[in-house]
Amino acid sequence: MKKILVVCLGNICRSPMAHGLLRDKSQKRGIELEIESAGTSNFHVDESPDNRAQEKMKSYGYDISDLKGRQFIPSDFEEYDEIFAMDENNYNDIIAQAKDRSERKKVKFFLSEIDGENLSVPDPYFGHEDGFEHVFKLLDAASDNLLNRIEDE
Repeated sequence: MKKILVVCLGNICRSPMAHGLLRDKSQKRGIELEIESAGTSNFHVDESPDNRAQEKMKSYGYDISDLKGRQFIPSDFEEYDEIFAMDENNYNDIIAQAKDRSERKKVKFFLSEIDGENLSVPDPYFGHEDGFEHVFKLLDAASDNLLNRIEDE
């Protein structure tokens, strides 16, 4: 079973949204996948996802209320097959903890699943509700593409 970790800054907005999308979509499609999320910071360890993220996900039929924030740790390189960063800062923070090339190769941008581009998912935390809508659409498209790739492997 493939193991995937999605990582943002605080693990309360972008990565739990991606976690919920991948978890539910993989189950519906019958894809065996272990999915987890984390943050590069320890700002929100053991906290539930941001209420705005939960509400946006709920509006599309996804429940992420069971998720709790945790911080990325170096042993995650051993635990997961692929590690997806939401933006360049997250990517750099993760790469800085890699001990060798094989660990660095596991780290990708989540939006690289859309047309192979290393684009950042904007952090909606300090914005308005429309930012969460934009983030949802990006994560939804990337999740579908990632699951398509996994099915084809």
